[in-house]
Amino acid sequence: MRTRHSSGLVQAHEARHMTIALLGYGRFGQAFADLLHDAGHTVVVFDPQATVPAARQRASMAEAVHGAEWIVLAVPVPAMEGVLYELKPLLRDGQTVIDVGSVKQQPCRLMDELLGVNIAHAGTHPLFGPLSLARNERPLRTVLCASTLHPDAAIRTRVLLESLGCEVIERDAANHDRAMAQTHALAFFIAKALVDMGIGEDLSMAPPSFLGLANMLAAVRGDAGHLFAAIQRENPYAAEARAALIAHLGAIHRRLSELEGAALSIPDMTEPPS
Repeated sequence: MRTRHSSGLVQAHEARHMTIALLGYGRFGQAFADLLHDAGHTVVVFDPQATVPAARQRASMAEAVHGAEWIVLAVPVPAMEGVLYELKPLLRDGQTVIDVGSVKQQPCRLMDELLGVNIAHAGTHPLFGPLSLARNERPLRTVLCASTLHPDAAIRTRVLLESLGCEVIERDAANHDRAMAQTHALAFFIAKALVDMGIGEDLSMAPPSFLGLANMLAAVRGDAGHLFAAIQRENPYAAEARAALIAHLGAIHRRLSELEGAALSIPDMTEPPS
């Protein structure tokens, strides 16, 4: 039997209740666990460093993944290799592993190398966090990076994500990381500078033009400020993007002392080109 789904025809059983093991229960892990639970799935968690509700907590990784149809890696990217080494002998045919890291080339490479052709896997990057979920923002955009070893796993992952209210964007891992370097990493870089300068703490006289930055600061602080170093260091394109930004800011700073203000005006993107 098949049912209609927004991504096409899918097996009916893919929308049924499932047991999903979550390895890692940080800020995003907690929020994602609630999202899965609200969708009707059983969520079990292993994270020896976090406080996990008793109903979800499992004493070991082996206990968490036993009987789970999906395993979600919600661990820091630098820890992923070690987790995969520990996880691999615990897995069986029929289980699917996905990660939810903010960078994709390293996690996808590790899953291809360590899980190989025997264990289905795919890379994902949910472009939302606890703050987005608390605000009930929809759609929840998520990037899906398919493994060439497991195209069927990518299809199943899309179905799962869409069932959670996600809008799925398919990209390869390198394109994902390049795009994140120009957006995610730069936003965090700018926000870090503003936070360190104490800017944004008092918004009583902030003009409307600053509110976009204020929203960015709130999102960074509320969603994943603790991921700043990983977003900058683990993305192979982030350093180049930061250097380009610094170079452009320096050039603008120098030109402001040399030219009339009108010569440095920002183009009005709402006006059609002449």
